[in-house]
Amino acid sequence: MRRLVHKYGGTSLATPERRAAVVERILAARREGFQVAVVVSAMGRAGDPYATDTLLALLNGDEAPVAMRDRDLLLSCGEIISAVLVATHLARRGVKATALTGAQAGIVTDGAFGDARILEVVPARVLEILNEGGVAVVAGFQGVTREGEITTLGRGGSDTTAAALGVALQAELVEIFTDVEGVMTADPRLVPEARLLERVTYAEVAEMAHLGAKVIHPRAVEIAAAGRVPLRIKSTLSDAPGTLIADSPPTGVEIRGDRVVTGIAHVPALGQLRVRGAGGQDLADRQVELFAVLARAGISVDLINVSPDLVSFAVAGEELARAGALLEREGLAVETRPNLAKVSAVGAGMRGVPGVMARVVAALKGAGIPIYQTADSHTNISCLVPEADLPRAVAALHREFRLDELPGGVQA
Repeated sequence: MRRLVHKYGGTSLATPERRAAVVERILAARREGFQVAVVVSAMGRAGDPYATDTLLALLNGDEAPVAMRDRDLLLSCGEIISAVLVATHLARRGVKATALTGAQAGIVTDGAFGDARILEVVPARVLEILNEGGVAVVAGFQGVTREGEITTLGRGGSDTTAAALGVALQAELVEIFTDVEGVMTADPRLVPEARLLERVTYAEVAEMAHLGAKVIHPRAVEIAAAGRVPLRIKSTLSDAPGTLIADSPPTGVEIRGDRVVTGIAHVPALGQLRVRGAGGQDLADRQVELFAVLARAGISVDLINVSPDLVSFAVAGEELARAGALLEREGLAVETRPNLAKVSAVGAGMRGVPGVMARVVAALKGAGIPIYQTADSHTNISCLVPEADLPRAVAALHREFRLDELPGGVQA
């Protein structure tokens, strides 16, 4: 039997009219002959009664410390409410539908409350519902440990639930319904000329997600890629085809030289640290210690450049002062630069193609934007730039790689 997994985000479920549209999409897929499992997020966004951020605010208003176990138990409620509502609406349309918690759906996780990872999916209950002609409506963003404790999967956790369930069910496709048309060549709020990408590879969209694109969680892409289950990002509010995320194109498909970049991603609110040995001290002997100090303090580092006498890296802006103070206490000379952002050109087509870095540097220099640091891989080139220049930096790279001229998006 052909199977689909649908995932609906909070904005897709925020109003009675949108919930009715969700039900129609599920019914349409069933009429096409698919068994459908549905994964839902909590309804709405911050301020809406059952949104995750609204539930979290209940705890933040209390000065008493809250155990992470209890926090996860509370935050799991929003998705359960959504699951019951969608299942009830389906039942009213004559469909046998069953709402399931993550635990009931067989989502087994480790015990890292607040950011748990899925260890396995045991979909026996879901399969039973599907094979009896029903729809399983699963609360996303949550699972259960082997000891029976409820956990949550962190931001984007419902995407991860949908991908993992799709792999476990050997689904033909996982469709992620959200409030955007699909994956864009850049953030349209910064670049109005940004275009919809019709198809991208798992590697490209995972890289874009890691580098700041918000459309899907990178962990979901990685799970889908490992299980070779295609993903499609679509808008709940239109019938546009969205973006297909799948394997690389067949060998022999030409990637033209002016299409080495698929999209431009960005991360705002960063700071840079440049660390040297104090008083002529040899920094090479202290590099391991330097990063260990930051790791023990729970400070994540990015854009790392290491040389014998200088270590440069970026941290989240709110961690800049703390990171600098920690390293100065270790007797290191630290120079900090606040108010920076990372802008990245991403594309599987840049692998082995000379001149891409030259084009990135030339585009930013031509726009009068200084580059404080760079990093690269086979699929991205990232630059640290002033945050005030971020919109112009994204637009300059978008123009340089002619992404605004794509007739229907990049064909991966």
